[in-house]
Amino acid sequence: MIQPTAGALLIAEPFLKDPNFSRTVVFLCDHQEAGSFGFVLNRKFDYFLHELIETDVYPEIPIYNGGPVQQDTIHFLHTCPDVIPDCQQVYGDIYWGGNFEVALELVQTKQIDLSQIRFFFGYSGWAAGQLTDELKEHSWLTAMSNRRIIFQEDSEQVWKDSLKLLGGDYERMANYPIDPQLN
Repeated sequence: MIQPTAGALLIAEPFLKDPNFSRTVVFLCDHQEAGSFGFVLNRKFDYFLHELIETDVYPEIPIYNGGPVQQDTIHFLHTCPDVIPDCQQVYGDIYWGGNFEVALELVQTKQIDLSQIRFFFGYSGWAAGQLTDELKEHSWLTAMSNRRIIFQEDSEQVWKDSLKLLGGDYERMANYPIDPQLN
């Protein structure tokens, strides 16, 4: 296990009961004493981006439920700092935010494709010490992220693939039922 840091994955422990985070993977964008924040990678929202904002965006751009905090905000992760101004590097070649209108225009004109950008509705946040406490309670497993996991098209596979990064017994956990008492 790694310590929480920008670029880490928080992988929900297989039997975590919290409905906001059951079987989720959170890409951690920042972790400091004052608090932490990131985005759930594997909860596709029921709507497309153009249905949430007033714009004529084409193609249908999927949007993900980034977490339970400020679900009236839209964020995005991408790998295009050279063409999306005002973004912040999170880890490696993964960037957060930037000029939203420019990002939409680049997707619209196919100068970047959806394998390079992901949009989120809301985010996941922890107050000072809260994530540390959750890690001590073994609510989360941690691993370093990679581009394949962050932009995985099949959101159903993200949690399983993240567990496989840890190897060993964790690979077997990827196939555990949500509630083994029901088997």
